[in-house]
Amino acid sequence: MALTPLNELAVFVSVARHKSFTRAARELGVSTSAVSQSVKLLEERVHQALFFRTTRNVSLTDAGQRLLERAAPGLESALNALEHLSADATQLTGTLRLTVPGIALASVIEPVLPRFLRENPHVHAEVRLSDQFVDIVEEGLDAGLRLMEAVEKDMVQLRLTPAFRFMVLASPAYLKRHGTPQRPEDLAKHDCITYRAPTTGLPYHWELERGRKELRVQVKGQLATDNAEVMFRMAVAGVGLTYLAELQVAPALRAGTLVPVLEDWAPSVPGIFLYYPHRARASPPLRAFIALARKLLPTKGLG
Repeated sequence: MALTPLNELAVFVSVARHKSFTRAARELGVSTSAVSQSVKLLEERVHQALFFRTTRNVSLTDAGQRLLERAAPGLESALNALEHLSADATQLTGTLRLTVPGIALASVIEPVLPRFLRENPHVHAEVRLSDQFVDIVEEGLDAGLRLMEAVEKDMVQLRLTPAFRFMVLASPAYLKRHGTPQRPEDLAKHDCITYRAPTTGLPYHWELERGRKELRVQVKGQLATDNAEVMFRMAVAGVGLTYLAELQVAPALRAGTLVPVLEDWAPSVPGIFLYYPHRARASPPLRAFIALARKLLPTKGLG
């Protein structure tokens, strides 16, 4: 079918939102060359360049920015109208796109997402697992889950879990072999499973806190990883001490396969927060997910 101005506008908005011809093509289910051709036809139609293109970056020209600001809201309204006409008005439709760190899987995603999908059979969900901060606007996501300190200040922030602690942990077998640290400085004598940041490869310093005293302890050991699940499983296996959120290890603590060490030095964080841009109106699937999360998740300590 021949391209119409509306087709070309839809392609243009997708490229502008993703800042990438490749990601726009993936979203639209067409080839990158088809996306490029559509943008070229639109530029010929308006007699102006809409994008600056380099081998690494795609950005809007002034004309492109003006077109995006004027066209995107109307195009989104038209597409939403078509989407709602294709389904019963009482049924929620669309796609919920989230970025989620490993720490939020057991505490938020597992209790909420299965029921959300059962109750909304016409909604699709896309969950991207990453412990790195993600620019949800650039990546075309609805929202993210993170600790509060990892959320930018211009985002809407909704707390979904009560406060919890980060703890030094070990298996009973490890402590029987090597003894139990009594002070933070004792950690230097122990095999510690270290976490390395995926982006930098630098080791994470364990943060300890008691009263007003705060410490950042550099630890070392035989095993380093960028994955919290590896840290957890290897600690249970007795490889060494580890440092994890108590909500990640709650079943192991109850079962006694891991025990806290230096518990009076365990720092507390406010909880896990869902965030999305101030400028963006939450999509219907996101609003429904938030409502269900607030219904299902523990409310004690949320205030």
